[in-house]
Amino acid sequence: MRRPIVATVLCLLLSLLSLPSARAQQTQEQLASHYYSSGEFAQAAEIYEGLYKQYPNKFYYQMLYRSYIELQQYRDAERLTEKRLKQFPGELYVYVDQGMIYEKKGDAKKASKVFDRSLEKIGFDSKQTGDLALAFENVNHLEYALKTYLAAREKMRNKYVYVGEVATLHQRMGNYEAMMQEYFDLLDNSPGYMSSIQLSLQRVLAETSSPQVADGLRRALVQRVQQHPENKQYLEMMIWFSLQQKDFRFAMEQAQAVDARFPDMGGETLMRVAGIARSNGDYDVAQESYATVARKGAENPYYFEARVGVLEVQFDRLDRNFPVDNARLQQLLRDYQGAFAELGKNVNTCILMRNYAHLLAYYADSTQAAADCLYDILELPKLPSKVRDEVKLDLGDLLLFAGEVWDASLLYMQVDKANHNDVLGSQAKYRNAKLSYYNHDFEWANSQLKVLRASTTKLIANDAMELSLLISDNMDDDSTFTMLEKYADADLLLYRNQLDSAYDALEALSTSALSHPIFDEVLLQKARIRIRQQRYAEADSLLQKLVEFYPNEIVADDAVILLAQLNEEKLNNMEQARYYYEKLILDYPASLFVDQARKRYNLLKAKLK
Repeated sequence: MRRPIVATVLCLLLSLLSLPSARAQQTQEQLASHYYSSGEFAQAAEIYEGLYKQYPNKFYYQMLYRSYIELQQYRDAERLTEKRLKQFPGELYVYVDQGMIYEKKGDAKKASKVFDRSLEKIGFDSKQTGDLALAFENVNHLEYALKTYLAAREKMRNKYVYVGEVATLHQRMGNYEAMMQEYFDLLDNSPGYMSSIQLSLQRVLAETSSPQVADGLRRALVQRVQQHPENKQYLEMMIWFSLQQKDFRFAMEQAQAVDARFPDMGGETLMRVAGIARSNGDYDVAQESYATVARKGAENPYYFEARVGVLEVQFDRLDRNFPVDNARLQQLLRDYQGAFAELGKNVNTCILMRNYAHLLAYYADSTQAAADCLYDILELPKLPSKVRDEVKLDLGDLLLFAGEVWDASLLYMQVDKANHNDVLGSQAKYRNAKLSYYNHDFEWANSQLKVLRASTTKLIANDAMELSLLISDNMDDDSTFTMLEKYADADLLLYRNQLDSAYDALEALSTSALSHPIFDEVLLQKARIRIRQQRYAEADSLLQKLVEFYPNEIVADDAVILLAQLNEEKLNNMEQARYYYEKLILDYPASLFVDQARKRYNLLKAKLK
């Protein structure tokens, strides 16, 4: 039992004896650091010389080397590197330090020889390789960092190691095709890396707005697809890249090529392209893609989904354009009826029934038939409770549209109660609050909206905040809501798709008083109506007036982003669009639209060069 006790006591004594030395080392190190950061390199060098002599670690070596370089004591620095390499021959990064001394002395040829010597000594140690490459990167010798990894590959006889590092260096050097070739070589050897490669490329595309990047990637892809037309993965990569660039038609053409060469896939790739194109508003590509799969016949595993998709795209196209082409509407209603005859009315076609009801109510002036369709859904067997409550919200919206306010409110309350802590409940609460706003019960509506402003759902929280601020900011000084009541009436007409009547009501409101805080919202709403009516020049004029006269109001940033989108998408004035995106970024930095504006601004800037 004595030996452990004696050993413990000895360890404690040795620890106590070493404390002053450790404390002295720490003090010296802090003093040297202070001198170095203050630019007093001679004093720093003197202390680091003593520390390095006693403790020849990497940190003290580097600080002493940097001190010599700052003092232009190149001979001392050279001796230091020579001694370090003798003592630690495996630390290849020291060759970079040595080569940089010759560069600073103006002897580039000798520097290159030293750099090349470091490459000759590369072994199988990945840390050694990484340290050497990093040392080259730190002195901005990217070409030698690249040579480092390539030399290590040759030594290891494995061209698939260091793919990420080599690809990143090619990217930094602007060699985008070479970067892609790296990833493709890896893909040839390890197909399972497809997702990782796509994530890496996605990061590259997001980090730069230069069109050279996308052009380089496209050229490399086309080359590989032409060289290996039978390789499905290259086609998949081409489709993925086209989707990233929002070139949906090219993506569809590549998906059709996949479909032709690999018929056993049943149109899976086309379905994916169709869904992404639809969500991005390219309805032509989406519809053509869905239709191509649907034409394969009912035996195809994606037939039902494609059949539904064709109708859904037609619904989206019609629902987002005003005024509605009545002939197109009637044809679409007949198409829906044909789908019900073929596919039936059941849980699987529930989405078709909901959209069919929407068309009947909001465009075909058939509210009773629409309500009957929604009631039919509620009677379907095995209807999931979530879908049931979503349909109840649809029905509540329909009843509000038809003027049956209290019945609509009752449905909203039912959904709110059944989904009290859920997103669906928040949606129901918001709709009930907006119903109260339409009904001029502003104080109660605002109390509900204030609760919703803390909603975990960003969209609901933003909508609630917008309506709450509209109510709060436009209460008259005598606590009445005369102007807000007129605005809410116009808003309800707009909800009921009575665009001309809504516009006239807003026009009358704007002339009913010399000034009022609500006038900026009036201008914004009038502009939105004109956009829906495809009267874009009038909308542009209204929005410009809002920005000019109400630049500090809460809806000013809404007006600026609308102006930018209007000029880019409808008026084909890219220079003006870029101006408004830039204006939003600079003048409204707290706006929710800043990230969106920055992306569009960078893309337009690159296109307009």
